[in-house]
Amino acid sequence: MTLLLQISDTHFGTERPQVVAALLRLADALAPDLAVFSGDITQRARKRQFAAARTFVDALGATPVLVVPGNHDIPLFNPLARLFYPYANHQRAFGADLEPAFESPELLVLGVNTTRAYRHKDGEVSMQQVKRVAARLEAASAAQLRVVVTHQPVAVTRTQDEKNLLHGRERAVQRWARAGADLILGGHIHLPYVLPLHDTFAGLARRMWAVQAGTALSSRTRGTIDNSVNVIRHDESGAGDSARRTTVERWDYSEASEAFELIARHDLALGVAQPAVAVTTPG
Repeated sequence: MTLLLQISDTHFGTERPQVVAALLRLADALAPDLAVFSGDITQRARKRQFAAARTFVDALGATPVLVVPGNHDIPLFNPLARLFYPYANHQRAFGADLEPAFESPELLVLGVNTTRAYRHKDGEVSMQQVKRVAARLEAASAAQLRVVVTHQPVAVTRTQDEKNLLHGRERAVQRWARAGADLILGGHIHLPYVLPLHDTFAGLARRMWAVQAGTALSSRTRGTIDNSVNVIRHDESGAGDSARRTTVERWDYSEASEAFELIARHDLALGVAQPAVAVTTPG
């Protein structure tokens, strides 16, 4: 069993200390094989905010991390920095690679930088990025869970969120499906959900799922949804798509217990068979 912890929209600078502590306890208990940060690591891309984010990542200990930037990780109020060195603080904290990858016998996780200095909030994926990711996906093994990480969502559940959709998503989703992608992880709108992309985009070559995370640590929560993270469990036993089993769990912070608690579980069917999903709510 392989375990992936998706942490999104931490917005360091607006983090809640008690939630930071609770998430570190959860990560310690789960011991994930990888922690994925799907953008908006900071609130305003300031050095001290990235330093706080780096301290948090270091507190995860030996857990490998994959970090992609979000639109909040580019300076907003410093036009000179935004124009000439928009990722300087991000790269100082997390390294030069803005599109990192992680690979193990069970996992292939590919980061995509969907931010653009010339856009305020919107994200974009270029044809070059689509092709690069597709080539890596096509080289994956049959046993690997194949995951793409963007910041902005490729699909939404509410009309009012359509303005936040990733530009270039149609060609990206179609091409990545043909290349064998299983999941596309995202954040940006602080709304957790799992959506079958094979029901959203016509003619997809295989089942593929959008897995969106809420805000993990920030006070900038949405509506009645508290801080939230996703835990993805992948069972790669057996051979071929039909033997791979993946579960996405939503864990929300509870004010009462001051801990993250399991809220919902989505059992995903992968591969090229007819789409199906079972959703259960604990308790």
